[in-house]
Amino acid sequence: MKKYLILILILSCMYSCQKEQKYAGYYLESVGHSEKSDGTKEFPWISLTAENRALLKAGDTLYIAGTGYSGETITIDSLQGSKTRPIVIRSIPETTVRSGNKGGIHISHSQHLLVEDLHLIGSGRKEGNTSDGLLISGSKNVTVNNIEVEGYQKSGIHINSSKGIVIDNVYAHNNGFCGIYVSGKANSKATSRDIIIKNSVAENNPGDPTNFTNHSGNGILVSHCTNVIIEYCTATNNGWDMPRTGNGPVGIWAYEADSVLIQYCISYKNKTSQGGKDGGGFDLDGGVSNSIIQYCLSYENEGSGYGLFQYSGASPWFNNIVRYCISENDGNISNGMGGFFVWNDTGDPDQLRDCIIYNNTTYNAYGGAICYDIDSSNENFYYYNNIFVGKDDLVKGLKELPSYFIANNWYSLDNKGFNIGGIRDFEEWAKKNGKEQSDGKIVGLNIDPQFENPGQTTLTDPALLKTYDAYELPENSVLRNKGFDFSGKHNIQDDFIDFNGNKTNTDLIGAIH
Repeated sequence: MKKYLILILILSCMYSCQKEQKYAGYYLESVGHSEKSDGTKEFPWISLTAENRALLKAGDTLYIAGTGYSGETITIDSLQGSKTRPIVIRSIPETTVRSGNKGGIHISHSQHLLVEDLHLIGSGRKEGNTSDGLLISGSKNVTVNNIEVEGYQKSGIHINSSKGIVIDNVYAHNNGFCGIYVSGKANSKATSRDIIIKNSVAENNPGDPTNFTNHSGNGILVSHCTNVIIEYCTATNNGWDMPRTGNGPVGIWAYEADSVLIQYCISYKNKTSQGGKDGGGFDLDGGVSNSIIQYCLSYENEGSGYGLFQYSGASPWFNNIVRYCISENDGNISNGMGGFFVWNDTGDPDQLRDCIIYNNTTYNAYGGAICYDIDSSNENFYYYNNIFVGKDDLVKGLKELPSYFIANNWYSLDNKGFNIGGIRDFEEWAKKNGKEQSDGKIVGLNIDPQFENPGQTTLTDPALLKTYDAYELPENSVLRNKGFDFSGKHNIQDDFIDFNGNKTNTDLIGAIH
């Protein structure tokens, strides 16, 4: 019996010691201290040497202290926290990381970190900075929370070839190439994987003044990655100072990526350079596969609300969905006009194929509802149960549409309600072009949807999307029960929840019940 009592006492002591275990806190400050400081609050480190990094263990905290870390990149390499005890990197109150012309914090070959409560400031995209703000490279299981990052010529936050990264509550503004950027190795869609970007804002990232060969000025961009979620994010006023013409930036988009889900986001008033292309709200671009945009709002972007693009040299683009989304007054300045814009630079329809676009609402009081570039060949593009409202000619670009249109409602604000390519009678157009028909019968519609407050959107907070009702259908609208049941035709997983979160069914036309 005494042996058991002794064992119980030993175990109790071990449990008590573990419960009361305290983790170390180390301090980093760039000014006025010795390289041999011990990392205490009184004698902080001035850099993370290999010797200093070796002291940081799972559960410890690295505080960026004092009046601010100034003029150098904080380089963090090979830190190893644990799943239950991440190493925390944060600032003490009122501290900013002022990195001047260099990067803010660059993390590599590390895992299980929590990076939080930081304000990173570079000298400015045109004032000498040449780097990223927060760079996470070759790392995994890193959470970034409550970060403001500004003044970097490249990206505010850049995730490169990393896995298990969570970006939460980030404000990325006044950077050059991009607000928040995910990248990886070329010719790979899986270099970065399992990424979540949420509750974040990418605002006023105008463009990289040194980039004269490709787009810059993006809000949130993910590439060379798989299994990515972007949700409850906002992108606005990006791209206006891209220093070139040609292909341009977009608010929230993906290319060379697989299994990307973009949902509950707002992208508005994004821009491109004078004479440049794009500047749109959302975009599934070259090489995107198995991806979805849903429950998103796009308005007053210079480019199209939702781009469906394939460029030469990209991996095949296939099996993508856009559903329950809204576009308002998009695409009236750059080449992307209207709510949806389709472009295929390869000339091969098999390179841009298998896309289902359903239960969306587009409203454009100034131009078309849809645009097809002259190079827009595609295969198996289906439009079901959408509402397309435009000023006059509803379709810009091609007049013979290379896609399937079934049970959509078309309405021109001018010309007595309908105009596509000079044809002003809906039934005449449908029969002539073989559109909006099923089993030999016309199933499309041409009626005024009677929206209560169209064209007046000012919403900027994604948390309020479910209360947004500008494009709600009147209770007696026939558009509530004239939709086409396509559920048996395509292998689509959908609970049939509309833009406002209401349970609906395949009878609905438009985004809101």
